[in-house]
Amino acid sequence: MSDTKPELNDIDLSRFQSNLSLGNRLSRAVWGIVWGCLFRPSPRIAFGWRRLLLRMFGAKIGKGVRIYNSARVFLPANLILDDRAIVGPDVDLYCVARIHVHSDAMISQYSHLCAATHDYRQPDLPLVAKPIEIGSQAWVCAGAFVGPGVTIGQRAIVGARAVVFRDVEVGMIVAGNPAVVIKTRDAESGPGA
Repeated sequence: MSDTKPELNDIDLSRFQSNLSLGNRLSRAVWGIVWGCLFRPSPRIAFGWRRLLLRMFGAKIGKGVRIYNSARVFLPANLILDDRAIVGPDVDLYCVARIHVHSDAMISQYSHLCAATHDYRQPDLPLVAKPIEIGSQAWVCAGAFVGPGVTIGQRAIVGARAVVFRDVEVGMIVAGNPAVVIKTRDAESGPGA
């Protein structure tokens, strides 16, 4: 037992409670079973089957969407994948809030889109959900992390292993941790530029 008196801002995990509804938790439980039994073991090329399963759980899925069988989706009802969007292998879509991937955008393998955090200033760490938007023709490269409330602009590129907590403007290329602009996509003059 410690003799120190707790500070006003000390975190008290004994008071931590999820502020997600019972319906939300039940939906995720059923989805977890479907993901483990039907989505995950489906053949890698069975994109249509996985689109169907996601739609059955409330996701809005456009034409020609390719989502790989190892991608993880927290709550399909909060997911929007527009036409020809690609979600690569082992991508984690933590869509506590809405995640919207616009047409022709690509989320590469091992990337993590995290649409929630916790308010560390409160002793019970309440969940704070903030939507993520990935613009059309944008590319989130392998292993990147996109944080809550971030918008990635149209045609922007988030470099491999980048960590993004601020919006990325249209056509910008960002890299690093924290991600910073390294050039514009329109400045590209071809391969190797």
